[in-house]
Amino acid sequence: MSQASPGRISLGRYGKGVFLAAGAAAVTGVLAAGVSHFQRAEMATKISKVEEEEGNIRERCKSFMSVPVTDIKVLEQRKDAMSTRMEMLIMETQAAFCKALEEVDGGTFRVDRWSRKEGGGGISCVMQDGKVFEKAGVNVSVVFGNLTEEAAKQMRSRGKVLKGKDGKLPFCAMGVSSVIHPKNPHIPTVHFNYRYFEIEEADGTKQWWFGGGTDLTPVYIDLEDATHFHKTLKEACDKHHPKYYPDFKKWCDNYFYIRHRGETRGIGGIFFDDMDSPNQEEVFNFVKSCAKTVVPCYLPIVYKHLNDSFTPEEKDWQQVRRGRWEYMHEPTKGTKEAKMMEVLRNPKEWI
Repeated sequence: MSQASPGRISLGRYGKGVFLAAGAAAVTGVLAAGVSHFQRAEMATKISKVEEEEGNIRERCKSFMSVPVTDIKVLEQRKDAMSTRMEMLIMETQAAFCKALEEVDGGTFRVDRWSRKEGGGGISCVMQDGKVFEKAGVNVSVVFGNLTEEAAKQMRSRGKVLKGKDGKLPFCAMGVSSVIHPKNPHIPTVHFNYRYFEIEEADGTKQWWFGGGTDLTPVYIDLEDATHFHKTLKEACDKHHPKYYPDFKKWCDNYFYIRHRGETRGIGGIFFDDMDSPNQEEVFNFVKSCAKTVVPCYLPIVYKHLNDSFTPEEKDWQQVRRGRWEYMHEPTKGTKEAKMMEVLRNPKEWI
């Protein structure tokens, strides 16, 4: 999959450039009898595009921050498996976001590979003390093994019907996640996570589901930023179902509500979990659309505020919001800080 360099994008305030290649749509079915030569040629072209995007494993791996967790030869052997396609997607998402952050910051991510004795491992990319970002982490994990009884019990409590063999439930789980902390209090923090879980049952059938989301945590409210962020997510959701954005926006507001503080983590975004319908291909394509928004929903906001000046008091407020000070601070009514608290205590619709 090709990746556009943020440095080549005309950003303006928010920019309309293409951040990531859209990718070919999935092609299913077979050529029906009686189809014209022109139709056959058109369908063959579509199939070749899919194979080019999701079939050339080795070529795609060249753009990653590291070789994948799973051996490339194994990925090539099972290139059509959803676990392979999802691992490639999360590796591409990590690389695209890291390279976009390096472009704006001028720093470099350190890449750390780790392994898990039970099976699998991960790739952690961290950039610290940069010009723009105090700390940026973009992590991939791909783990597998047998589900513990505690984990199986927890999943059954969520409605999963799991049938193991000899008490064993082989699983694989993978995802990409990120937390970004900018230095400038006018540049928001962003979080995202997209993941896939698969369990093989005793009869060889597989249960699977996807989850994830992206949300924004500003220190100060900027209506234009909030609108851009939510609009970008809504456009990705609307490609798949008109209810996805409103439902997943509400889910995000509820999921990241901090009860003991009576406030949300930020201004929200989207969040979903246990997503296993209408079918695997459609859910994967939805997750892919969401993953491809992480650069265009966030980087234009970073560029917009890149040279904003800030006061020591504004920096202090950023530290308070990150929970680094021990005392609870209630801002003076009518201030920008008080407006931020009002939004956190009363989530609103941004678009």
